[in-house]
Amino acid sequence: MARAARRQGGSQARQKGYFRRARSAQLEQLNLHAAGIDVGADAHWVAVPKDRDEQPVQQFGTFTADLYALAAWLRQCQIDTVVMESTGVYWMALFEVLEERGFDVKLVDAHQARQVPGRKTDVGDCQWLQELHTYGILRGAFLASTPLEHTSKTGSDHAHFVVRAAPACRAFF
Repeated sequence: MARAARRQGGSQARQKGYFRRARSAQLEQLNLHAAGIDVGADAHWVAVPKDRDEQPVQQFGTFTADLYALAAWLRQCQIDTVVMESTGVYWMALFEVLEERGFDVKLVDAHQARQVPGRKTDVGDCQWLQELHTYGILRGAFLASTPLEHTSKTGSDHAHFVVRAAPACRAFF
């Protein structure tokens, strides 16, 4: 009896269109001019929206000339915002070049972006990053600004001074 009531209630919900409205709800595209970059030690894989280039996914090298070429291609594709994923320090030079060229650049945590199974290639990763960034799903990681970097350097200089002064203090006491 309870099953019949549940089935009947389910059909009433279907008749009223509750499920149809839920299925038609879609995510809003927030960043239409977004690119995704999978940063690697030997190569950077870059994806742009499919309507921007005949080859929306391209591979670039890691030398400075390659980074400039990557930035020029993104500008040619009318990209405004870039999200990149890196597990090492290879993102730093690329981040600097893109920021100098006026792009809004975000570095995302690799673990945050890789929660979906089945994406095991660099091409798939950059396309997935581009799609997630189009919908505004990814958050940028915290990156220290110049004053904070200066404070950190000053702090390490101070620590170095204390370590060097310690033997003199021991001799004095």
